[in-house]
Amino acid sequence: MLNNFRESLKPALEKLGAKFGAIGLSPDFWTGVGLAFAFLSATAYGLNQYISPYFSAAIIGGVLLLVSGFFDMVDGQVARYTKKVTKRGGFLDSVFDKIAEVAIFAGLLVGGFAEPIWVLLAITLSLLVSYARSRAESLGIKLQGIGIGERAERLLVIAIIGMIPGLMPYAIGIVIVIAGITFIQRIIVTSKNIKED
Repeated sequence: MLNNFRESLKPALEKLGAKFGAIGLSPDFWTGVGLAFAFLSATAYGLNQYISPYFSAAIIGGVLLLVSGFFDMVDGQVARYTKKVTKRGGFLDSVFDKIAEVAIFAGLLVGGFAEPIWVLLAITLSLLVSYARSRAESLGIKLQGIGIGERAERLLVIAIIGMIPGLMPYAIGIVIVIAGITFIQRIIVTSKNIKED
């Protein structure tokens, strides 16, 4: 859903790409930075039982997750600015995104933020959403922007709603709902657009 707003944000995103592109580091470097922050976020969530009561694992993890999401935007913008958009970069970005998402939910699971079954259901549906898109695109059907719960929306729900004391279980519940709806939406759209030989 947020992908549909990218066109209106294009000038700001291009400036972002120019600033980070001028540093001279490759898009793959920024992809790695995003993944590193996702691991830090997952670690903060996982240490929920051990973090000082003066700090909140949900807030620390949420802030780190937002930083990770920021760098997830940076890598693509740098690739466009430096004209280094490659299939290899796209592949690494996609795979690293999935690694990051699994790590985040693993951290939430270890940190005891919700019943294990709900966390497992959230990551399962999230991966199914991504798989549906990948499979559809292998058939020549574009699904970017299709669905109310793409990766960015799911992680924003975890990061922002999850920061509010006591609301992480509800954030995970919202992810389950929007990921499930998106999965169904993508099945319907793909089924309608498959061209049989």
